Amino acid sequence: MKEPKLSGLKRTDFQSIIQGKSTDLFTLTNKYGHEVCITNYGGALVAIMVPDRNGRIANVIQGHDNINDVVTSPEPFLSTLIGRYGNRICKGKFTLDGKEYNLAINNGPNALHGGPTGYHARVWDAEQKDNQTLCLHYFGADGEEGFPGNIDINVTYRWTDIDELVIEYEATTDKKTIINLTHHGYFSIAGIDNPTPTIDTLQCYINADFFIPIDDTSIPYGDIRPVKGTPFDFTTMHAVGDMIDADDEQTRNGAGYDHCFVLNKREVGELSYAAKIIDPASGRNMEVFTTEPGVQVYTDNWATGYPGQHGATFPRRSAICFEAQHFPDSPNRPYFPSVVLNPGEKYTQTTIYKFGVEK
Repeated sequence: MKEPKLSGLKRTDFQSIIQGKSTDLFTLTNKYGHEVCITNYGGALVAIMVPDRNGRIANVIQGHDNINDVVTSPEPFLSTLIGRYGNRICKGKFTLDGKEYNLAINNGPNALHGGPTGYHARVWDAEQKDNQTLCLHYFGADGEEGFPGNIDINVTYRWTDIDELVIEYEATTDKKTIINLTHHGYFSIAGIDNPTPTIDTLQCYINADFFIPIDDTSIPYGDIRPVKGTPFDFTTMHAVGDMIDADDEQTRNGAGYDHCFVLNKREVGELSYAAKIIDPASGRNMEVFTTEPGVQVYTDNWATGYPGQHGATFPRRSAICFEAQHFPDSPNRPYFPSVVLNPGEKYTQTTIYKFGVEK
């Protein structure tokens, strides 16, 4: 492994012993020298170094510059892997084969993102296969955070020569369980700064004709609504900030955007186009592709201006998240796509974040 050249991060600042395992910083570099830096604590992305329209390289992912700050971050899910269940489960309860399971309550009355010691807060086994590939592995024990079944998970990060960050997931279980993995990247494609610019001016397109409305605790009502005529219509590209504070029950319930969009799919599980954002000032863009049925779009509505890498600060709404996933509270909604994983089956997911520049 090598020191990163562009990000200014230092491997030694990420090397520690946590949970009896070694943490480290892993750097992926493509043929253009563009970098992605990842720590195996929570699979956290701490740098994505890509150019703007003038060739200026900047970091477009929010994170920290040392392992202690990653572990103690004011935002525990900052650009980390999420599991065993991304998003919320109502009141932390679900029933599987007649047995009720109870999870930790860590978001109002609900369970969020696998609980306070979910996969974002675990040290993953890591093997860097080559300059562009990192493989992470985690074994989740039966009963961990209340979930049934031992689960064996492999996540591979690949950084391609066309500035695609490809994240591939696989998991198996020895007991019927539920699973909904995702990555919670906090993207700031203008480049992190002090303060990091707001995402209000980002131009955004989302390939979704429907979204999932939520109550005031961010749990789905249960229906799926058309985006047309609502602040959730990004089927034509426009600025994120145009309607983020609209006088609308849903933007109030989410304190902005914190909703799952139902992606337009020709067939279940196809790798398809999900979203695109453009930063008008820098010219940078990011496209999202995923095999998942939904993407949770979160506009960083609760940030407080806390510090990040190299003196950068992260004010409210300075990042946008595209969390590819199944739908929130699916274990309690049998009419949503199933999140059940049985022994002998394999959970798979592919999600791609592709960075570029507008011509």
